[in-house]
Amino acid sequence: MTTLEINGKAKTYRELQTYIKQLEEEAEELKAVITAEMAARGVEVLEADVFTIRYTKYQSSRLDTATLKEELPEIASRYTKTVEARRFQVA
Repeated sequence: MTTLEINGKAKTYRELQTYIKQLEEEAEELKAVITAEMAARGVEVLEADVFTIRYTKYQSSRLDTATLKEELPEIASRYTKTVEARRFQVA
């Protein structure tokens, strides 16, 4: 692949990333409108034609690593696993 082809693909990639971000923002706006309507109706489940929309609470438990590192640093370091990964960026 030539430098010109790579440049073209990188440009297209950045344009698509920008478009994806715009679409995600638009989706979040629609979600806010729908959830506001659900709150106004006082419902967690809404039937709308072929769609069942749920906006429900749930609980999740996560390890507080900051506190663990502060209060028990030896245990935190013993159970901390370092992994290697790659990051793709077009700047």
